[in-house]
Amino acid sequence: MNKLPISTASPNLNDTMRKFGAPQTIIRSYQYWSVLLRPVQVTLGALVLAAHEPAKAFSELSRESFTELHTITGHIETALKKAFQNDRINYLMLMMVDPDVHFHVIPRYAQPRQFADMEFIDAGWPAMPSLGQINNTDAATNQLIIDHMLTCWP
Repeated sequence: MNKLPISTASPNLNDTMRKFGAPQTIIRSYQYWSVLLRPVQVTLGALVLAAHEPAKAFSELSRESFTELHTITGHIETALKKAFQNDRINYLMLMMVDPDVHFHVIPRYAQPRQFADMEFIDAGWPAMPSLGQINNTDAATNQLIIDHMLTCWP
């Protein structure tokens, strides 16, 4: 995989990133994107991939942002597989409530997963993710997920 610079400075946080708990939920920041843990865990390791550019449409992103996206999705998929052995991944670009360009990254599981003394269920498997049915986690559990994912990041 290509190695892209990981930003050591905090990205400019847009409203969507803040809604999903940034800066506390940021797992990795790159030049054009940040990967955040989704505070509401639809499935174990559910993420938000948020663009830094002030774009309200996917087509408004720069060519450089698209190039970086290729490498970041590889990093996400490698980390999730290593961390939780997901069966599939769904990338959802909904942007109805939160207009800044972002994806919900939902790892999918045919069977429940155990993590931090909890059972995580994928209520929608094998169909669409069930965004209304969540695995109740608290801030401490979410931090454990972040910490574990960091150890698995390429």
